[in-house]
Amino acid sequence: MTRRKTKVIYVGGVPIGGDHPIAIQSMTFSKTHDLQATKAQIDRLALAGCQIVRVAVSDEKDAHALKELKTLSPLPLIADIHFRYKLALIAAQSVDAIRINPGNIGSKDRIKAVVDACKERKIPIRIGVNAGSLEKQFEEKYGATPKGMVESALYNIKLLEDFGFEDIKISLKASDVIRTLEAYRLLAKENIPYPFHLGVTEAGTLEHSMIKSAMALGGLLLEGIGDTMRVSITGELEEEVNVARNILRYSGRLKEGITLISCPTCGRIEADLVSAVKEVQKRIAHIKTPLQVSVMGCAVNALGEAKHADIAIAFGNHDGLIIKGGKILCKLKEDEILDVFVKEVEALAQEREKQNA
Repeated sequence: MTRRKTKVIYVGGVPIGGDHPIAIQSMTFSKTHDLQATKAQIDRLALAGCQIVRVAVSDEKDAHALKELKTLSPLPLIADIHFRYKLALIAAQSVDAIRINPGNIGSKDRIKAVVDACKERKIPIRIGVNAGSLEKQFEEKYGATPKGMVESALYNIKLLEDFGFEDIKISLKASDVIRTLEAYRLLAKENIPYPFHLGVTEAGTLEHSMIKSAMALGGLLLEGIGDTMRVSITGELEEEVNVARNILRYSGRLKEGITLISCPTCGRIEADLVSAVKEVQKRIAHIKTPLQVSVMGCAVNALGEAKHADIAIAFGNHDGLIIKGGKILCKLKEDEILDVFVKEVEALAQEREKQNA
């Protein structure tokens, strides 16, 4: 799968762009100056597998708190700035990157001041273009369209370049799938060298965001577009990271962890497949080795459907089959098959790790 070529920038110790893995980001929702609450949320994100965290900088209390927060955070910090450029000047003294929306940050002089502060600390800037807050000249000419978003991005890229700054990444966020896809595709055609941050803004609750993000971000990743990403969800922090990891996994960009295959429910099922799938998923969630694991509800299609899985379990009427490499490994009673299956998955993971060592 061909990937769009970009330069590499660093957010803390995390490389973005080039051939480096797509980094997962999220954002805290606490008041940033509440260090205890913000630290707790960052720890949750780190435990879930997040690699970079963004925090809101709404006032001077938030901006000045970043110095101490940086010493507490296990993840690189990005300061999210809107409107008040002076907060960016304070934040730049402590964080690993700055995100500004040029549409609301103000005049060229203010943007230059932010650029100079970041240049001094050698930290990158994310140009965060948002369809809902384009600069007046682009809004009036193009409306909140992909073309308007791209023109805004190109204008601000040139502005930063004219200030002698090229440590840049770019996002083009809209709240719908079509504009998101079209905007990133249009900008990719401009052959600019900077990495892209992918996201659908204001994507909604878990159900809505999963669908929007899978379509938009997954579609772009399959086209080789994207270097870092955030899945925005109105919900728990861990959900953002979990959905992002699954999008990366199923788009072939993350070679880690279990890819779970399970059949849909039908009249042939002779066991509680829904509960079984949840239990299997829970008990093998700790495995980081790339494996395809299949959970089937009957033996009728199991051998065929699970043929391409590394290992499979097929539940029957009070018993079931364990299938490895497309061949039946054993047939066991329902009270023992799940324990044996989990041990077989763990053993296979260890075997693969040794082979790859």
